[in-house]
Amino acid sequence: MLEELIKLDQELFLFLNQMGTESWDSFWLLLTNKWTSIPLYLILLILSYIHFGWKKTLILLVSVGILITCTDQLANFFKYGVMRFRPCHDPDLADQVRLVKASCGGKFGYFSAHAANSFAIALFFSCLLNSRFPYLKYFLIFWALIVAYSRIYIGVHFPLDVLTGLLIGGLFGWTFSRLFIFATYKLRL
Repeated sequence: MLEELIKLDQELFLFLNQMGTESWDSFWLLLTNKWTSIPLYLILLILSYIHFGWKKTLILLVSVGILITCTDQLANFFKYGVMRFRPCHDPDLADQVRLVKASCGGKFGYFSAHAANSFAIALFFSCLLNSRFPYLKYFLIFWALIVAYSRIYIGVHFPLDVLTGLLIGGLFGWTFSRLFIFATYKLRL
């Protein structure tokens, strides 16, 4: 059963990865670059300040820092615990992978920290800012899905790496939004 799932994951990866074209490569490389999201993060910071004021926004910044640290470190724990090769390092697939970026990255890829971090941020802010900015959640979820897909497009993650990252990131994002609400309530902010 597990072998069949892995085989299906590899086939889906090859299908999605090989759909790419050189004319779109720079677009997907831009989306997958972590620095590209800084303007979005600044907008989320401004919206948080508008919605919560400066005291809660400071707590929110600390919460986001801990959130990203948790999802990122959990992804590293799984990468070295599961030790599933990235597609571009997989000896069975390496010659079929359309690697778009200059290097493949680390040897192991299960699960995608990019997908986990982007979805954690998307759900965290969607939950916290929904009452004041109800349409923001649609943009954030779309952004997180695009970032997650970019990892398949550029050839560094399998679909299951990305799906697991999305699920774990979503769980962490939702949980941290509840913890933020609880903490600010207890602190009477």
